[in-house]
Amino acid sequence: MIRQLIVSYVLLVAVALAAFTIPVAFTLTAQLRGDTEDSVRREAKTMALLLAADDRPSHEALAALARAYRDQTHGVADVISADRAAVAPLPLPAGPGDPSFEQALKGRASTRWGPATALEKAEGLVVTVPAKAGDGRITGAVRISYPAADLNGRLWRIWGFRAFLALGVLAIAAAIGAIFARRLTRPLRQLNDMASQFGDGDLTARSPVTGPPETRTLARTLNTGAERLGAVLGVQRIFVADASHQLRTPLTALRLSLDNIADGIDDDAVREDVDQATAEVVRMSRLVNGLLVLARAEAETSAAEPVLVGELVAERLDVWRSAGHERNVRFTARPFDERLKVMVSPGHLEQVLDNVLSNALEVSPDSSTITVHIRQDGEAIVLEVLDQGPGMSGAEQARAFDRFWRGQGLTGRGGSGLGLAIVKQRVTDDGGSVALADAPGGGLCVRISLRQAAPRSGG
Repeated sequence: MIRQLIVSYVLLVAVALAAFTIPVAFTLTAQLRGDTEDSVRREAKTMALLLAADDRPSHEALAALARAYRDQTHGVADVISADRAAVAPLPLPAGPGDPSFEQALKGRASTRWGPATALEKAEGLVVTVPAKAGDGRITGAVRISYPAADLNGRLWRIWGFRAFLALGVLAIAAAIGAIFARRLTRPLRQLNDMASQFGDGDLTARSPVTGPPETRTLARTLNTGAERLGAVLGVQRIFVADASHQLRTPLTALRLSLDNIADGIDDDAVREDVDQATAEVVRMSRLVNGLLVLARAEAETSAAEPVLVGELVAERLDVWRSAGHERNVRFTARPFDERLKVMVSPGHLEQVLDNVLSNALEVSPDSSTITVHIRQDGEAIVLEVLDQGPGMSGAEQARAFDRFWRGQGLTGRGGSGLGLAIVKQRVTDDGGSVALADAPGGGLCVRISLRQAAPRSGG
């Protein structure tokens, strides 16, 4: 929009300059040519008077005047007698058969711009006038050929100066237009910044109420809507956190009660019902814990710190190797640069890896391998967790980060459906991104991109 405003402003100034400058330049050009024609015509008539005197002193004065005219203007003055002969002491002019001479000897003066015979076909002004005696008899003709080089130079200076001046004015107009365009669009940029922060999950973003009345009204409306939305979401988070916290205690008590009941039952059918109830209580406990973690993830904000990603990945893999030992599921990491660091908030990356590795273990068949790949991609560090499970379809990958959506594990739909939602929340909070893709050879690839920590400059 700024560019369009600047272009529009410059075009407006250009049209104004063209409307005023070009007509003035054409007027000056015509005036300069007219003045030149009048000056040359006066000189030609003066020489014609000397030629019409038809005596030796007048002819000598005419020759001296022609020489002076050549020296001062580089123009050529030629004369011819009525019988088309030379007029002493002047030589016979070049091109005595010039049609302009013929017209002048018939009493008609002429003025033209174009190639001049006396100037060796160079461009110039040719003025030819008849020389008439007192009795009206034509005694000869005078032709002055004035070179156009000097006149063209003056014209180029006139047009060049105006062109240079126009370019300077356009440059100044562009600079002024840029200043005003940025001032005019500043409220819109502020509203866009607020919308971008809102899109990134920062519900505290507000736009300054500045600019024209329309943008001030829009800013106030958006700020009011943001405050209401933030209040609603805050109440929702508090409710989820409080409800999750309050539900943990009765669920724990219920599970203990079911375990006690199961210990005193000998009937297999009743024991099976109690085991199913216990499994549902366990699943509900996991769901409550996930909701509590997600509520805290949305509410907490902490400063990111540089972390050696290799050390942290190795630590979490050691923890999960014992969990996969029972089913002979191997956890391994491909070789990587151990100096790579990422910017994450304390505890975030551990929680992200635990959720991703837990999901990978749940869908991995026995005797399979879960691989972690760490690599640098520009200014980002990418962690890829690849399993050898059934993978996901495109539609499933699109929904995998939705809350309460549960994928198909080896034993059916398991989990709380909040693990990947927590992963996305944590990664996004740290300025990264997470995506799903098909793993080579089958399975799922969870690709986590995090900001690389800037290396410290050497002392």
